[in-house]
Amino acid sequence: MVKPKFYDMNVHSIPDGKNTPQQTSILAKHFGYAGIAITNHSNIESKPTGFKSNGFEVFKGIEVVSNNPSKLHGLIGKYRRNVDVLVIHGGNENINRAAVENRNVDILAHPCTPKDSGLNHILAKSASENNVAIEFNLDSVFKGRGGRRVHTLSYFRKNVEIARKFDVPMILTSNAASYFDLRAPWEMIALAGLFGMEKDEAISAISTVPAGIIARNRPGPGFIREGVEEIIEEVNSKDSSIDIDNIDSEPEEAGVSN
Repeated sequence: MVKPKFYDMNVHSIPDGKNTPQQTSILAKHFGYAGIAITNHSNIESKPTGFKSNGFEVFKGIEVVSNNPSKLHGLIGKYRRNVDVLVIHGGNENINRAAVENRNVDILAHPCTPKDSGLNHILAKSASENNVAIEFNLDSVFKGRGGRRVHTLSYFRKNVEIARKFDVPMILTSNAASYFDLRAPWEMIALAGLFGMEKDEAISAISTVPAGIIARNRPGPGFIREGVEEIIEEVNSKDSSIDIDNIDSEPEEAGVSN
């Protein structure tokens, strides 16, 4: 059996999180990931970051934030050519709908609204047709308490059932704003069982689905989107080697917006 390669497609770094991409990648690789996507929010001044180091890759991503569907489509067009992973910050019925109806969107994150799970059969059909993955952010499970955690698990369970029925891609993420928020892949897979994901679905949601997103946005060796210059930054292996003892040597803490 081929060992799966695991990916976390929603991770935040300075200035949207507490650590640099390099620091976060050290622990992510130690946990067994093959790559992560840095998806800082679009309303934070931050340039998409990507690099490769010792078989590990940090993918360029963005989490687009907007309360206006028309503006959202404009932002999608603005960022699509420059990132490997395009995530929409949902949680609003109109934004959720706009996200799943747009083929240029890779992931709908935080779909749950204050009143429901944020996904219904109409949106699920659109997500399936446009290959938009629905995110299950385990950060909300880890950090939720009491009734809030109960509601999260209930909404996640409903979304798993809808996604399964309409063949919608599902993706597990940590939504990490610090390397302390990262979770090992098999821990993520085990926790997904709390809201009804089968083991094979959870493995796919952290391996096959994210790998498919990258493959879709990188159709082949040497492919460069029209009008885009591709620059691959190789990180010096001396600087990026796994050193858990020194991982806490980090820059001054920055503000977090999640």
